[in-house]
Amino acid sequence: MTEKFILAGATPLHICDSQSDGPCIVLLHGYLESMLVWDDFVPYLYKRARVVTLDLPGHGISVVQGRCHSMEFLADTVADALTALGVERFTVVGHSMGGYVALALAERHPERLEGLVLLHSTPNADSPEKAEARRREIAIVEAGKKDLLARSAPAAGFAEENRARLRDAIEDLAEQVFITEDAGIVALLNGMIERKDRNEMLRRSPVRQLFILGDRDGYITPEVAERMIAAHPQAEVLRLGHAGHMGFLEEPAAVAEALLRFAGAGAAPEA
Repeated sequence: MTEKFILAGATPLHICDSQSDGPCIVLLHGYLESMLVWDDFVPYLYKRARVVTLDLPGHGISVVQGRCHSMEFLADTVADALTALGVERFTVVGHSMGGYVALALAERHPERLEGLVLLHSTPNADSPEKAEARRREIAIVEAGKKDLLARSAPAAGFAEENRARLRDAIEDLAEQVFITEDAGIVALLNGMIERKDRNEMLRRSPVRQLFILGDRDGYITPEVAERMIAAHPQAEVLRLGHAGHMGFLEEPAAVAEALLRFAGAGAAPEA
């Protein structure tokens, strides 16, 4: 993987690019994560596909651009980054918040997408209760208590049965919270609060779609997942029986096989 900074439109962006042969798969990380979250997963993919990861503006070591990073701004930045890399079409895989960015890409740049994968993500807007919870997180961060998020959020993403086995991954996620700028956390929380519902857009989209959902996800519960699947018969679906919200770490081989098949890259090699 080649790691570098590029200019995506007017935004400096930290990226990694395998520069390997095959269809291009772009992995977009979630909230309180960075491109480092993909380090153990990329080896499952790069022998069959070109894999691009990046720090979304506001997380990792990419820049913060104001108090609100809208999903539209992030989507345009990703599209500009792929243009700078000489990639015209790609399959985008959005984990959690990254899925919201992927949805905005499908709306604004459908001609660029070979496929859209929502990895533990939904096209729903925030409920009033969820938006209020995000505002409480903003208050926590602005009070200088980001450590509260680092102690609670990473473990909550994993199915209880996987937490001991993946203790190192949980610790790595906690470290990613600490290195993320407070202003970046606030900008992305504000962007998620203001994002719109994209269910109807997704139903009408010409872009191929795959949903990957965890049966033990505490954020997208099985009940929510069932409603989402029923509302989108146009999408392919993979249910992970032993994963929470972090299926690419909890069941990486199954997720990689599904992504490579969906992207037209063939079978997944051993990591």
